[in-house]
Amino acid sequence: MTLYPEKLTCITGAAQSEVGRPSSRTALQLTADACLAAIADAGLKVSDIDGIATYPGKSSEGGGIAPVSPSEAAAVLGIEPRWILASAEGFSHMAPIFNAITAIACGLARHVVVFRSVAQATARLASRQSTLMAGSRSRVDGNNAWTVPYNALSPINTFALYAQAYFEKYGANEEQLGMIAVSGRRNAALNENAVYRKPLSLEDYLAARVISTPLRLFDCDSHIDGSTAIVVSHIDAAKDLRNPPLHIESMGMAVGGLWAGRYEGDFTSIPAAHRAGEMLWQRTDLKPADMDCAQIYDGFSIHVWMWMEALGLVPRGEACRFVEGGQRIALDGELPLNTGGGQLSAGRFHGYGHIHEATVQLWGRGAGRQVRDAKTCVISNGGYGYGAMILRRD
Repeated sequence: MTLYPEKLTCITGAAQSEVGRPSSRTALQLTADACLAAIADAGLKVSDIDGIATYPGKSSEGGGIAPVSPSEAAAVLGIEPRWILASAEGFSHMAPIFNAITAIACGLARHVVVFRSVAQATARLASRQSTLMAGSRSRVDGNNAWTVPYNALSPINTFALYAQAYFEKYGANEEQLGMIAVSGRRNAALNENAVYRKPLSLEDYLAARVISTPLRLFDCDSHIDGSTAIVVSHIDAAKDLRNPPLHIESMGMAVGGLWAGRYEGDFTSIPAAHRAGEMLWQRTDLKPADMDCAQIYDGFSIHVWMWMEALGLVPRGEACRFVEGGQRIALDGELPLNTGGGQLSAGRFHGYGHIHEATVQLWGRGAGRQVRDAKTCVISNGGYGYGAMILRRD
């Protein structure tokens, strides 16, 4: 059997800073809080960390999307890294984790702290235009150039097209889609770090204003300030650390064309996500039915259906019926889903909240939201680039 690089690595520590809308702490302070807590959680000292990575690195565009560089974080933390990474290129926001796995497997580092920090709530407090694709600029580039000329200033306008196409092809309805938000909010009520914990009924969901047909207010994730950090270690170095190692069982990745205005298929699925899913299962003997829980990317609720199908957790066109009523995705259901609330209720960490929640479940730290005997978890990440990962505890 091929020895894939992820088999040589594991997650040994994880932590989140406080999460605010906005926070009174700066992005750099929040980053330090999360990284120091994750390092301590692993039972390591700062001097043990020889690698640091983030996505996409500090952004000059503002908007709070990437306020802290790995160099700044390393300086504040007192880390003297042998390996460092910041890049906007890659397979979704999981790219620095995949690169950390490779670096560790190649002997470039032993323990890497990977963080994702955002300060979008603070940015929006200063200007509500700060997180729009165009803002107040007269020119736009990248994926924005394909949508802004048509007055589509948010990704919701793109993914609403996918939701509408899915509804029409598979006979899905708003009540079924609403269960993603309702179930996530039910779980978030048990997560002290979630930004939205007030109960949300299906009636509340349906009464909310439509943002871009058929997606409503509660179909959208939430701007936050905060930081999430995980420590990725070589499996040999993890044996004597504080936590049982969470094995990175497999990973899958693919680049889609949405960022360049290239659309594939009939808008009811994202082929690149399917390619990431195919790669994921090719690198493990585990099967979708072996997953004890799932942390599925939910930048918008429709992402969850498309990712569930891309990962083979349900057949094509069946995600809508699988989530109907919410019982099968509940904490005691067939496939507990987004057990910390997901991005819709816990806040937009660009998938890193999902990774953190996977560690919470597999280390048995979920308290009232703990999935019984959770040993495996599948995680997906991204709406433009696509990454997936399986974590496993012995």
